[in-house]
Amino acid sequence: MGFAFGLFALLTASQVSANGAIGDHVNDLKAHISSYSEEVNWLVSKFDEVVDTYEKKGQKGTDTKVMVEYWEEVDFHSAIETNYVPVYANIWQGIFGVKQAIEAGAPVAKVREEQAKLNQALWQGLGAVKLAAQFQEKGLLAKVQTTEAEPTTMPETLDDIKHRLDRVVAKYAEKLPEAATSIVHDTYLHRFEGVEGALIEQDAALVEDLEKDFNVTLPQALDGKTSVDDVRKVVEAMQVKLDKAKSLLQEAEKKRKDVF
Repeated sequence: MGFAFGLFALLTASQVSANGAIGDHVNDLKAHISSYSEEVNWLVSKFDEVVDTYEKKGQKGTDTKVMVEYWEEVDFHSAIETNYVPVYANIWQGIFGVKQAIEAGAPVAKVREEQAKLNQALWQGLGAVKLAAQFQEKGLLAKVQTTEAEPTTMPETLDDIKHRLDRVVAKYAEKLPEAATSIVHDTYLHRFEGVEGALIEQDAALVEDLEKDFNVTLPQALDGKTSVDDVRKVVEAMQVKLDKAKSLLQEAEKKRKDVF
């Protein structure tokens, strides 16, 4: 029970608006669980075929590009992307773990290790979607929006920043460092700068720290050479600071209302 509530908190915190068409299925998860399960089984099978081919034919006889094509082909892709971005990033990380191991000519045993990590991320993602379906059916998850909604309060803005940082990790895991860096700059300009003034009044040092993270620490980590895990650590540290910022702003608002 504790695990379920813990994952629920993560699901609601990770749920994001999607950019572009994603299909109505994401707002009716329960009706599509069977097809998602079939897709995960299919992915595991297809990825296994790639590794089997590598074992039989070697590096030159193996087409690793199909791994990304398989992943982007299934509806499960957007189901997990819109509900649980951290696992979405892990799946991308797993795909490239197998892909790069093959392309580097690694021993088959090493490739199988990477494949096991990928399979674990896929099954974890399916479990998260199944749980999300239960909460969605009870009306506990917001409807996924296909166009980006603007936050209307400063606490909402800080939550949106956290969601965007999750997507930075996902994009980096997709081997798209420039896209990830673009999200960072856009988030700083169009989100964080909007709350800076009010936050400086509460904790100027915290603002300075986050400014450095947005403009130096995180962009430097997105150099294409840093591991996904290390980028995730930078983002998680920023999200802790953003939680503190949200608490400070909420407390300041409470005091203001108490005065009036």
